[in-house]
Amino acid sequence: MSSDFNDEPPPLSGHDPYAALRIPSYRRYLSGNFLALLGMQMQAIAVGWEVYVRTNSTAQLGLVAFLQFLPVLILGIPAGQLADRFSRKLILNLGVSILTLGSLGLAWISWIQAPIAWMYVFLLVNGSAKAIMQPAKGAMLPLLVPKDRFTSAVTWNSSTFELATVLGPSLAGWLLTIWNLPALIFLLEALSSVVFLLLLTRVKMRPQIISRRAASWSELLDGVRFVWSQKVILGTISLDLFAVLLGGAITLLPVYATSILNVGPSGFGYMRAMPALGAICTSIAVAHLPPFQRAGRALLWSVAGFGVATIVFGFSRSFPLSLCMLFLTGVFDNVSVQVRQTLIQLLTPDEMRGRVAAVSGIFIGASNELGGAESGLVASLFERKSDVTFGPTVSVVSGGIGTLLVVLIIARWFPGVRSYGRLAGTPHVPEVKAESPAP
Repeated sequence: MSSDFNDEPPPLSGHDPYAALRIPSYRRYLSGNFLALLGMQMQAIAVGWEVYVRTNSTAQLGLVAFLQFLPVLILGIPAGQLADRFSRKLILNLGVSILTLGSLGLAWISWIQAPIAWMYVFLLVNGSAKAIMQPAKGAMLPLLVPKDRFTSAVTWNSSTFELATVLGPSLAGWLLTIWNLPALIFLLEALSSVVFLLLLTRVKMRPQIISRRAASWSELLDGVRFVWSQKVILGTISLDLFAVLLGGAITLLPVYATSILNVGPSGFGYMRAMPALGAICTSIAVAHLPPFQRAGRALLWSVAGFGVATIVFGFSRSFPLSLCMLFLTGVFDNVSVQVRQTLIQLLTPDEMRGRVAAVSGIFIGASNELGGAESGLVASLFERKSDVTFGPTVSVVSGGIGTLLVVLIIARWFPGVRSYGRLAGTPHVPEVKAESPAP
């Protein structure tokens, strides 16, 4: 297999915030991934806006989130096994291709104003594409950069994700305000996916260690067993799962924009962008600062801060205060993302990275998508015709309180998370016998 690594980059002699960006294939991958993520974020805004405008139902917003998580729950673990047995780049190409078709389907349904149920069908298609490609995508990073540049690559991955999450909602809100055509946004998402596919043709990677074991249920569940054995990883992703599951307010932003703060689609776009803006500011700061010296404590305090900011946002009836609290949720959440992703990459053997990424993806999907379903369900259960603000407020505030309780539980049950120190170098991992690559 050809590779950009015929001449290995020299070992880092000090902290270099741009270490990963000095590798050509990583830059191509990062650029294409950014465009694809930008399209996905725009599409998420268009879907949420169109569904709420057409149904006026918080429960339907929760259903949208659940339909995108369901394929991850069903296909995530098998997709992780595929990522360890076949070319991860090929699987990523397949997933992005399916995602493109799903977005074209959404554009058609939106343009002809077909029944909303058909939109749910194509959301399932998109969710399936993400479930198929996410483990392979999550396991590609070590094939693109040397181990001593993991932290830099994780930071820039996080930064571009957050930048896409800032620009995507703002751009989508602006387009909805001017033309009110969600179909146009779905077409732009499809175009961004095509560009990602073209850039992937120029991405070269290190040789992948392919599992040669006979396919079995035991191999399928290796990733689950590995995560269970690594208590620091388990505690970290559990903290992320339950904190975002309970504390996420993103799904209810259309309700806050239209019925509570009365700021319309442009305000909705700004609100949706604020968490990502906070996160990208944190990512840039982290990239230029030395590695975390007490990563575990920073993680726990940041998730606690996320919960407090969520509670204040839930009660807020001031647009500037709401924007400020959403910004802070992004600041605090980004610490969790960087610690979690770095630990998973450093602690996992290459031949298991697909399956471990699948487990992590299920946790992330549950926290984001299932958390959105939970937010919509709680809001609908406490819905009052006489007070449209009551149900969403109960949902957001109770979630923030739940996040604080989760921090206390994780700190008590996983002391390794609380005591984890410097987030750099190569942590000790159990010895795993690597299999020879397939010829």
